[in-house]
Amino acid sequence: MATSSSNQVTIILFCLLSTIIFNSSSLVMCNSMMVHCDEKDESTLLKFKHEVTDPSGVLSSWSSDEVKDCCQWKGVHCDNITHRVTELHLPCDTIQSDEIIDKDNEKPHCLTGEFDMSSLFDLEFLSYLDLSNNDFKTIKYDFNSIHNNKTSNDSSNIHYLDLAYNYHLFSDYNNMLHQISHLFSSLQFLDLSGIDLYKEIDWLQSLTSLSSLSELHLDDCSLKDINPSLQYANLTSLKVLSLASNDFSSILPSWLFNLSHISYIDLSENYLHGQLPQTLPKFHQSIESLCLYINDLEGPIPDWLGQLDKLKALDLCYNNFDGQISTILENLPSLLIELRLYSNFLTGTVSEKNFHLLSKLKILGLGSEYLVFDFDTKWIPSFQLQILVLKNPGPKFPSWIYTQSSLEYLYIGNSRASFEPLDKFWKFAAQLEVLVLVNNSINSDISNVLLDSKVVIMQLNNFRGSVPQVSSKVTHLELSYNNLSDISPFLCQKMKGKRNLETLFISDNALSGEIPNCLMNWTSLLQVNLGNNNLSGKIPHSIGSLSRLIFLSLEGNMLFGEIPLSLKDCKNLRYLILGENAFSGTIPSWINQRIKILQLGFNQFSGNIPIEVCHFYSLKILDLSNNKLSGSIPNCLHNMRSMISPYASMDVFKILSPTKYTKRGFSYVYFRVVTKYMVLHFVHSICLVDLSSNNFSGTIPSGLFMLTGLRSLNLSHNQLMGSISQHVSNLTLLESLDLSNNLFSGQIPQSMSGMSFLGALNLSCNNFEGKIPLGTQLESFTNLSYAGNPKLCGPPLTKLCQQDEKLPNEKQKREEDDDDDDSSEVWSWFFMGLGIGFATSFWGVLGAILFNRKFRHGYFRFLNIFYDILIRCFHSPYWSEYCFG
Repeated sequence: MATSSSNQVTIILFCLLSTIIFNSSSLVMCNSMMVHCDEKDESTLLKFKHEVTDPSGVLSSWSSDEVKDCCQWKGVHCDNITHRVTELHLPCDTIQSDEIIDKDNEKPHCLTGEFDMSSLFDLEFLSYLDLSNNDFKTIKYDFNSIHNNKTSNDSSNIHYLDLAYNYHLFSDYNNMLHQISHLFSSLQFLDLSGIDLYKEIDWLQSLTSLSSLSELHLDDCSLKDINPSLQYANLTSLKVLSLASNDFSSILPSWLFNLSHISYIDLSENYLHGQLPQTLPKFHQSIESLCLYINDLEGPIPDWLGQLDKLKALDLCYNNFDGQISTILENLPSLLIELRLYSNFLTGTVSEKNFHLLSKLKILGLGSEYLVFDFDTKWIPSFQLQILVLKNPGPKFPSWIYTQSSLEYLYIGNSRASFEPLDKFWKFAAQLEVLVLVNNSINSDISNVLLDSKVVIMQLNNFRGSVPQVSSKVTHLELSYNNLSDISPFLCQKMKGKRNLETLFISDNALSGEIPNCLMNWTSLLQVNLGNNNLSGKIPHSIGSLSRLIFLSLEGNMLFGEIPLSLKDCKNLRYLILGENAFSGTIPSWINQRIKILQLGFNQFSGNIPIEVCHFYSLKILDLSNNKLSGSIPNCLHNMRSMISPYASMDVFKILSPTKYTKRGFSYVYFRVVTKYMVLHFVHSICLVDLSSNNFSGTIPSGLFMLTGLRSLNLSHNQLMGSISQHVSNLTLLESLDLSNNLFSGQIPQSMSGMSFLGALNLSCNNFEGKIPLGTQLESFTNLSYAGNPKLCGPPLTKLCQQDEKLPNEKQKREEDDDDDDSSEVWSWFFMGLGIGFATSFWGVLGAILFNRKFRHGYFRFLNIFYDILIRCFHSPYWSEYCFG
């Protein structure tokens, strides 16, 4: 080793002298003399390869047998002269994959397992490390090893560290940021986005030791405390700060406005409230981009915005700002390229006069129900937009739009204007890459329209006729909530060139007839939603041609027959939603083991639950309610490990959708849960099991009580018997439990009194006996939760238990008679209500969800901001703010 290093140094000195004296060709010759990289670096890389799991052979070239020079290994960059490893580029490429990329789903082709960060310290000259978008589980730190290898100090030379979107990653130590700041004190770039850092209470304090840090990305990290009262943060070199999609619920922090060199700030999608400061911030000479959209900020937009001479992007949409729009627009700096102010409480009139200084605009978003648009019909703007969002633009169509020859993205929502002449509009729309029309008064037959934009989203416009034809350019088509009646011409249309359609959402229309057997024409499809129409017949066998299919919803139609065997060929299917039809036969045993949502409720399926269900390790929602299923509940349900994680219900269903408009690379998959009171639409995977209204018998299997991530469990209206195990209290996150209308007996477990999240409980119409356990949780429910159990006693029932009897016999008898009368009334109510309401499944989820602040806030905010997400990620989901009324 010593001889090799000595020779290497000699060669290096020779190369330097040769290059200086002669020319660059000498450098090429010298490089060829250096056979391979440093042996110590090679050994360290091989140790890293041995530690991690590499299911798809990303590191297959890391072998001296394959490639002798480790500087030529994939992802390895070396210094041209010393041949020491300086950079590792190993992000996982998910763009070329059809896999679902979720917080809770593994990435089967990415690097995974654990790695020892201390081993990388042996790469003495490593300055750049990118392991983003992989599926690492654990970072280990061997501090003794680090100390032994770094005699001068305990800090690495790494300047760039990117571990973003390793969703399952956690550290051996609770304070990951503290360890990182200690180990990598020279960091200039840090990205941990998508990693759950909710335990990082002092995250800001941990980072202040990174005096060289210039770029920080902690998006979607579940951070809660932004230290609003702190006046100064020792981040003097910071230029880029991105803290979007966290859980900050305070006023804007003072330290933020005292960062003097910051150029980019993104605090969007949080719960920040209060006002922007009225005094000029210290970043007034450096800030170029300020993004505060989707918060609860209010008050006036301050005048100092006009003094931000370098400001190029301002996004304040979806807040509660007020003030006169004309004053705001005329005060903005002239360098502005991006401006989004819609969905606030701004008032006044918008006209061409407000834009005479904004000639550089490329992105413009305006509109609210309080603004009036009054543009001259002959106005030709001085700017050429690429993105335009207009909400509530008034009764006149803004004809200046036709002057925007560079426009790529157009959103028009809540317009009362006539789009006539429609031929002119559709011709103009053909130049667009993204067309979004929502809740407008167009009211037109679009059977003969040819759609040519890459993404087309046209909801709630009262379109009628057949589904229009599309060109091969279209990848996303969403026409939900219209009055379209025929899908056959669309599915069976002939097309020039390769079809590229990936998303087809035409739910909630008037489609009728059978689904034609033409699906083999659309093999590019990833997501299909034809739910809530009048479709009949069987699912065509050509469904098996959709080998890339991830999401399929046909709920709420009149489809019948068995689930076709050809669906087995859809090996990427993760979301299967077929509820509210007339499907029959047995539940197939061949359903993809990686299924995440299986909703088959309200059909006519019979037979047993196939044992293969126990191997659905990614399943989050199992809804088999209101069928004709029988037999016992399998005792192996605990193998559905996605329902075991305590964080399972905090995850979000996402599908990768790379586009140039995508800010963070994902679109959201939304799904519905039917409750007694309303239809809920969720983005969060809330972990539900609903087997209600079948003919199941036997006892509740013990494995069911091991699904500790469950939020809702409904086993009502079956023939289940036996006692309830004390282990039910293992379901600590359970928010809704319905065991009503079965044959359960014995006492209610005392352990249930400790289920603190339980917000909805129904144990009625069984044979429970004894005293209802004491405890705030169980006593907080009304007598309706326990009615129809004659042998139950104690609060909240009026019937006293024998050990608590203090009343004279006659008085007691009268009270028991009264209780019987009450019970009779309750029985009547339950038979009427349960037959209609509870049988619709998940009856208690509504209350449970709305009592949970994070779900409540997130759900209702989603209703208001849904289409804005489309601007940043145009493979959109299918539920809009307008769908919820």
